[in-house]
Amino acid sequence: MAVALRCFRHLPSLLHRSSFTMIRGLPRAPAGCPALLLAGCRQCVRGMMLTRQLATKKAKGKRQSQARVNISAALVEDIINLEETNEEMQAVVEALKEDFGRNFSIRTSPGALDHITVVTKDGKFPLNQLGQISQKSLQLLVVNMASFPESTAAATKAIRESGMNLNPEVDGTIIRVPIPKVTREHRENLAKLAKQSTNKSKESLRKVRSKSISQLKKFKNKVSEDTIWLLEKQIQQMAEDTAAEMDKLLAAKTKELLG
Repeated sequence: MAVALRCFRHLPSLLHRSSFTMIRGLPRAPAGCPALLLAGCRQCVRGMMLTRQLATKKAKGKRQSQARVNISAALVEDIINLEETNEEMQAVVEALKEDFGRNFSIRTSPGALDHITVVTKDGKFPLNQLGQISQKSLQLLVVNMASFPESTAAATKAIRESGMNLNPEVDGTIIRVPIPKVTREHRENLAKLAKQSTNKSKESLRKVRSKSISQLKKFKNKVSEDTIWLLEKQIQQMAEDTAAEMDKLLAAKTKELLG
């Protein structure tokens, strides 16, 4: 015990010195020191200092990774239009919202068929521009194709292949669309398709981000590297925020579908 106390007696005054002096100045542990087993005084303190340094670097790196960039769009408009980039990213979000509302609902209504795209010999048209859609009952929708009878077969095919689990029946120019019972399997399938749609939207988002960053590369010889780096970080930050917004939309839609 007396030997151990002699070892620790040196520590208070040495803790105020530089790390190098601190380690060199410590006495080596006498053989059999019960307080500093195996490693000795120098190695013990060196280990504590290294741990502190690594922890400090880790904390500093974490703070840097969480730091957000907020560059005024007006200051860099000669390099890139950040407002336009943001608008393009938000357009992807709006398209996803529209897709969710149109194709991933367990409540089928006449409006659910409106934007089904029908491919005809004259081009592609929304179903509601070719036929009159009405709801006869909770279990039946009817599409009257009297105005464009030649497109009845194409409209029937479009409804069947819409991914809405519909099996239309044709009677002349009338297309009857029975509404299937909402099963657990159907709900889960819709949730799966909603996730796939979100992933496709994220691909579109990545294209917007890549296009903007490629535009920045054109100015690498005209502005500082720091400016380019900050703008890239800002664009990446905008993309991450937009992707997070998509994830929230997907979570809400999944909850709605699965109940």
